[in-house]
Amino acid sequence: MDRIERMHTFLASMDTGNSDFLNRLEEEARDAYVPIIRRETQSVLRVMLASVKPKNILEVGCAVGFSAILMCENSDAHITTIENYEKRIEPARENFKAAGVSDRVDLIFGDAQDVLPELDGPYDFIFMDAAKGQYIHFLPEVMRLLSPGGMLISDNVLQEGDILESHYAVERRNRTIYKRMREYLHEITHRDDLVTTILPIGDGLAVSVKK
Repeated sequence: MDRIERMHTFLASMDTGNSDFLNRLEEEARDAYVPIIRRETQSVLRVMLASVKPKNILEVGCAVGFSAILMCENSDAHITTIENYEKRIEPARENFKAAGVSDRVDLIFGDAQDVLPELDGPYDFIFMDAAKGQYIHFLPEVMRLLSPGGMLISDNVLQEGDILESHYAVERRNRTIYKRMREYLHEITHRDDLVTTILPIGDGLAVSVKK
């Protein structure tokens, strides 16, 4: 084990973890190959929630509800979450009920591109964890919905390191996502109305605050 791996192992040992319910849900999701946020991302999310103390959260990308439940357990917020894969809607609802948070979560089935314009907001915390190639298309509506001083967290922005490569080094099937993610990162780091940092944890986490 090299020094970097040892450091990650040490830092992971400091993490206080989640509730028993979330630990079971995480194990079930991984066994079923359902993508959920990584341990390092979970830790940052808990810290950011403690800092912002949001009242209204918007999540773009629900899957089976893991991250929404985590946000419920670590805030007093009401959460609106969007999921466009129909087979995940009922499992998510069942998980919200089992976790006792159904009354705090509104789950909307549909494509975020269609759903976002229908929302009123404002939201003081937005977590983006959906189709990576769509982040740049979601951004105008996300910015409309994000309140001044609100926080936007975008997950998986480094694309397993592909984002560092030249266009020609990326597999052809991934080039569109690669191009759009580069465009997205440039946009959120150069907008006058956002302050953004990109954290090299998990698969990359962009943390932005609206001025």
